[in-house]
Amino acid sequence: MVSSLEKVLQDVDISLSVLQVIAINSYDSIMITDATKDAKIIYANKAFKTLTGYDPAEVIGKTPRILQGAATDKTVIARLVDALKTDGRFEGKAINYKKNGTPFIMYWRVLPVKVGNKTRLWVAIQREGFEI
Repeated sequence: MVSSLEKVLQDVDISLSVLQVIAINSYDSIMITDATKDAKIIYANKAFKTLTGYDPAEVIGKTPRILQGAATDKTVIARLVDALKTDGRFEGKAINYKKNGTPFIMYWRVLPVKVGNKTRLWVAIQREGFEI
């Protein structure tokens, strides 16, 4: 039996509108990158600015590496890279850096957006943590 939400979401316009409302209004930072080797940022929500200090418009076309720095754990980044190479999911925490250079602990999940068997985009859901 298909739930009423699933029925409603079969309408593409409604489905896109629901996703837009969620992304724009989430308390968590949401960043979307393309699925190229460089993983260029194509979207960041308002919460991304609250988390990082970067205005979403200024990060479009850049890579998420702008958040990394000297204390970013290279083994965590290696696990992320492995997940991206295999179209898998990633969950981790690491020290990243705000626009003003302040380090912070970031917890994040990275999930593939697939069309058929091909990953087309990556969605990262991020939040600040207080313990590493």
